[in-house]
Amino acid sequence: MHKIDLIRNFSIIAHIDHGKSTLADRFLQHTESVDDRNFQDQLLDNMDLERERGITIKSHPVSIRFRGSNEREYSLNLIDTPGHVDFSYEVSRSLAACEGAVLLIDATQGVQAQTVANVNLAIRQNLVIIPVINKIDMQAADIDTCREQLEEILAIPADEAILASAKDGVGITEILEAVINRIPSPKRMDNEILRALIFDSVYDSFRGVINYVRIVSGGIKAGDEIRLFSSGVVSAVKEVGVFSPEMTPVGQLEVGSVGYVIANIKSPEDSKIGDTITGKVQSCDQPLRGFREIQPMVFSGIYPIDSADYEPLKQSMAKLRLNDSAFTFQPETSAALGFGCRCGFLGLLHMEIVQERLRREYGMNIIATYPSVIYHVYLKNGEMLEVDNPLHLPDASTIDRLEEPIVKASIISPVAYIGGIMNLIMDKRGVCGETNTVDQYHVMMAAELPLHEIVIDFHDKLKTITKGYGSMDYEPFGYRAAPLVKMEIKVNDEPVDAFTTIVHRDYAAARGRQLAERLQEIIPQHLFKIPIQAAVGGNVIARETVRALRKDVTAKCYGGDITRKRKLLEKQKEGKKKMKQIGKVNIPQDAFVKVLKSNTS
Repeated sequence: MHKIDLIRNFSIIAHIDHGKSTLADRFLQHTESVDDRNFQDQLLDNMDLERERGITIKSHPVSIRFRGSNEREYSLNLIDTPGHVDFSYEVSRSLAACEGAVLLIDATQGVQAQTVANVNLAIRQNLVIIPVINKIDMQAADIDTCREQLEEILAIPADEAILASAKDGVGITEILEAVINRIPSPKRMDNEILRALIFDSVYDSFRGVINYVRIVSGGIKAGDEIRLFSSGVVSAVKEVGVFSPEMTPVGQLEVGSVGYVIANIKSPEDSKIGDTITGKVQSCDQPLRGFREIQPMVFSGIYPIDSADYEPLKQSMAKLRLNDSAFTFQPETSAALGFGCRCGFLGLLHMEIVQERLRREYGMNIIATYPSVIYHVYLKNGEMLEVDNPLHLPDASTIDRLEEPIVKASIISPVAYIGGIMNLIMDKRGVCGETNTVDQYHVMMAAELPLHEIVIDFHDKLKTITKGYGSMDYEPFGYRAAPLVKMEIKVNDEPVDAFTTIVHRDYAAARGRQLAERLQEIIPQHLFKIPIQAAVGGNVIARETVRALRKDVTAKCYGGDITRKRKLLEKQKEGKKKMKQIGKVNIPQDAFVKVLKSNTS
């Protein structure tokens, strides 16, 4: 039997919190890939953030050895993937490096929205799917319903499902045997020219760019000269290796295997996820089919709290982008916040994670502006502009119409919560579509919603209404015209660009009032009154006032005629009026942080 016939490449896919990382832990323990002394839960989740939140953010490759029932030793390359909708791009990239996928379904929750989305991703890549019903040890487990949902929703035969409990280690051998028997080994190409697909990268300050690769044809070893197909960069390979689960150097990465390549690539810009590595002398004519370019859906400005940190922030973002290709950024300036970057994200959780990684991994002290989406602005002269920053919105008199992005959402929920979900959809300016019965307990609802309405708090409210049982997945569904307006916040008649936002006309007054009230609490008192106004097109729609600090100028008057006190108060009044004309309102940096945090939390 050839060496390539003993290789299996597979991913674990599932909805968030269905037990992917726990199953990966059991695989590592069962195959003795890690000893008990070095073992810890969520072993592959190597970010503090992942451990704290109990979610997988990055896909994690690992190579394990497993002796099958036929007494042959197989090399299994496993990639543990995230489950949240914001990280579905990580999943699609991981699947491109595999021939099969283990589909995990929580026996207590059944098929969820992201389960359906991830199965569709795997089917598009023509992967073999092994269904596993996990958490069968739980009291609330309903295996029969899960089998029914497998057939009804995913069209996968129920008798193919393997019953398992990743926590108790039940069914682990059966899953590994199924991986060997059901998933095909990698195919050999006609020629042996080096072709390696880069499916992920990280930046190491000592070793430069480390590329995670799947070898499609040929082989690669230390000392080889390679070329990156898209950038044309030529470099010498310093080290190749596999993940077991730490990075372990090997002599050569051969066809079909998954591992890492360290070459003399120092700049994060030179390496691109989805690119093809080929030989310098013997090069392939065509790159491997990579991944579709991902389009950010949510935009926000990220600024350093200390303006001297602007250059380090840009460098940190470039390194982070290498590890997270769905994250985009470009420089911008703000009158209130100084120099910063306009950043694009796949969703609000993605935005939160990127900000947290910048703070923790790169030591950046940052502030983010209110999240926005891309609007299509049609001008009266027939021109169409794409606007992702409310500050760049043209004058209202030149605009013919504004269109906002719409998403098609599919929501799976217990039947009892249909009414609450419909109310939530309508509150968010959405349109309810068809409702299909999944089984006697669950329904699948379709809805069309404005993206701007769901990126803020839709997911949290859905979880609250359904007591945690509802789940949602969404995909872009074009653009639709809406009566949208630009709302400015003015402090002492000066617009504050960090709080400028595009809102629906009917919701502007409530949104403006909320912002004005929050600012009134946070802006410190000055020696004069400070008006805070929310304005749309010059019309004030909400107003709050920060009261002036007053000195008791009458304290020195002990009795006597009342006119003495009046004279002192009039003098003070004149001074306040003069101060209001020449005084500047100082909005402290932490006020921006507090307001923007309260809006995005």
